[in-house]
Amino acid sequence: MPWTWRYEKADGAEISGAGLQEAIFASQGDAETWLGENWRALLETGVDQVTLLDDDRKEYGPMSLHPES
Repeated sequence: MPWTWRYEKADGAEISGAGLQEAIFASQGDAETWLGENWRALLETGVDQVTLLDDDRKEYGPMSLHPES
């Protein structure tokens, strides 16, 4: 099953579009590694939080991309 990240605003609204690439991963570990390398770029394009999906099943999230203050 493919693993993907759903990109969301702080209110949980799903976002897509310019500057956001759809990334599909073979494993949960691959998805988490990718997020660790790309979360700053996602934040800069307007993503506030992400949810990890295993096919259509929510694995976990939402998880904020904003650093803790």
